[in-house]
Amino acid sequence: MASRLNPYISFAGDARQAMEFYKSVFGGELTLNTFGESGMAGSPVENQIMHSQLDSPSGYTIMASDTPPGMEHKPGTNVSVSLSGDDGEELRGYWEKLSAEGTVSVPFEKQMWGDEFGACTDKFGISWMVNVIQS
Repeated sequence: MASRLNPYISFAGDARQAMEFYKSVFGGELTLNTFGESGMAGSPVENQIMHSQLDSPSGYTIMASDTPPGMEHKPGTNVSVSLSGDDGEELRGYWEKLSAEGTVSVPFEKQMWGDEFGACTDKFGISWMVNVIQS
């Protein structure tokens, strides 16, 4: 799998509706994973979206989630750039450079879903998420 670069949008509880709308606009395959499916069953956000991905027939990819509990949803700053793929060496190199003079909000390490992941804001104020898919 080649590395992929795409927008990642954060919503305030309406990610499912937004992603279904984008599917009606762009077509394609939509996957939706809830917080409940990811270990937060029985919580107030159980049915909200932890991660979603729309892959369109034209090659567009949009990823999105509802803002997790404890994090602020601030319209205007709710879009990040996502880098993902299975080339760990390449993606770790991007992470090192992007986070070097920036601010790390999620350290780059193995996550509960099994991938290596980190989130940072680069020195220019752009939010990045880097995910190395584990096979």
